[in-house]
Amino acid sequence: MGMTDVLIVGAGPTGLVLACDLARRGVAVRIVDRSPAPPRTSRAKGPNPRSLEILDDLGVAEEVLAAGSAPLPMLKYRDRRPVAEADPWADSAPSPDARYDRGWLIAQWRLEGILRDRLAGYGVRVEPGREVVGLAQGRDGGDGGHVDVTYADGQAGRARYVVGCDGAHSSVRKLLGITFEGTTAEDQVMVCGDVDLADGVLDRTRWHQWFDEDGAVMLCPIPGTRTGWWFQAGPERDGRGRPLAPTADGFRRLLAHHTALPGRDLTRAELLSTYRVNVRMADRFRAGRVLLAGDAAHVHAIAGGLGMNTGIQDAFNLGWKLGLVLAGHADAELLDTYEEERLPVAARTLDLASERLRATLEAIRRPGGGLDAAITPDTTGLGAGYRWSSLAAGDRAPQAERPGPHAGDRAPDAPCADAATGVRTRLHRVFAGPRTTVLGFGPGSAAVLRETADTYGGDAGVRVCRVYAAHEDRAGAEPGAVVDDAGHASAAYGTGTSGDTGAGTVVVVRPDHHVGVLAPADDARSVREYLRRLHGTGRSAERSPGMVDAVR
Repeated sequence: MGMTDVLIVGAGPTGLVLACDLARRGVAVRIVDRSPAPPRTSRAKGPNPRSLEILDDLGVAEEVLAAGSAPLPMLKYRDRRPVAEADPWADSAPSPDARYDRGWLIAQWRLEGILRDRLAGYGVRVEPGREVVGLAQGRDGGDGGHVDVTYADGQAGRARYVVGCDGAHSSVRKLLGITFEGTTAEDQVMVCGDVDLADGVLDRTRWHQWFDEDGAVMLCPIPGTRTGWWFQAGPERDGRGRPLAPTADGFRRLLAHHTALPGRDLTRAELLSTYRVNVRMADRFRAGRVLLAGDAAHVHAIAGGLGMNTGIQDAFNLGWKLGLVLAGHADAELLDTYEEERLPVAARTLDLASERLRATLEAIRRPGGGLDAAITPDTTGLGAGYRWSSLAAGDRAPQAERPGPHAGDRAPDAPCADAATGVRTRLHRVFAGPRTTVLGFGPGSAAVLRETADTYGGDAGVRVCRVYAAHEDRAGAEPGAVVDDAGHASAAYGTGTSGDTGAGTVVVVRPDHHVGVLAPADDARSVREYLRRLHGTGRSAERSPGMVDAVR
């Protein structure tokens, strides 16, 4: 029975993002799913700006953007007549520190297909029709521990770690006996499905929303299809007010009742489901060598579109930590920071989604109200950080003392130029790929960058990048250095024009684009201690003199 490093249970967006991140680190990963074939689901409508940054890091953002569409303006109706139009993104634009200012519409099955293709490029394929029915954590002499896995077909496997990404009804969570506390609102019900409408009966450049006193119908065009639409509606009810199960004919009756379209214009309906507002969270995200991510760990109201996105962001937080522990660079305690960082984010997301749902239900009682009430700056995901984390301990400056991010915050992007070639790039491109990045601002940072390159040369997963101000002399710039020619990087990181004084700032950026340390350049100790915690003592002793890869 062969041992794999990580077994991922569940091949939705959360599991696939985690598998891609681990596979590119050279981790031996398997991903199984109980479905016999990839499900054609459209539940999530697409990634938010923070998830787009993660997909960009994984190298698939361009494909996702090409396969989907920008979010559409919302046309709202009352009594079958249009009464208002809203474009929640009309006033937003990309900024130097955030390339993506809005989410993107793409069918979940299409996004999963793109991620499966990327994963196949690493030689890993989803194993369908494999349901996990048993987990037993054991210890063995060699590496200290493993998990024995039993499948429904009687086969067995063994992994160093198991991650349950298997959704709200997670088998992994149930096998661990982890409670899933919360509430299900039986009365807050929506019926959903993918439908085809007769060609040309509705404008496909709008998300149409009919909100009446006695119910609602919402129709959003599915990108990449000619006649496909996402259908969401209040359910039909029986004589006692109980919601009826969704059917194609029921959808036709709802369409005819709320809109000016005849029911026969709805030519096909599939993937029918009933959605109940479920707000639940696991009381812990880790039990020994088994971890939970995505809906297996938390579910919440659909408002704001945060479900899939929170899962993708869970995966991006966990992947690099598993990678460093499995490579022997970091202690297994690093995995404790996954729950420490993500559980409070999940709890806050539950509250945020419930609040957005309340705001939306309130808005649609008035003519002209609609789903735009669910969208706020909070729903972009760009503001989520981990200032409370033990991995943010390097931040000793009082909050108000300086501009720029604090330890734990998302590391801002900024346009810049390659110092050697002048080719345009961005800081998030510098960060891309599974490594920790040490940025140096100002001449004073040169010594720390040199020490870091010497200690972690070669393949230890740390790279250094000197950020030159426009006026600095760049003769002899190291490979990989960049020029902050418009000053956006120093503005984003609050480093000022440190090039004048010879002082400087050093920023350690974790592989998931969060700031680990932001310190004066003469505080080499903070940088040294932080890198040692993540990457061990480095390879300075083993380095061959020919290694120049450290600063790529």
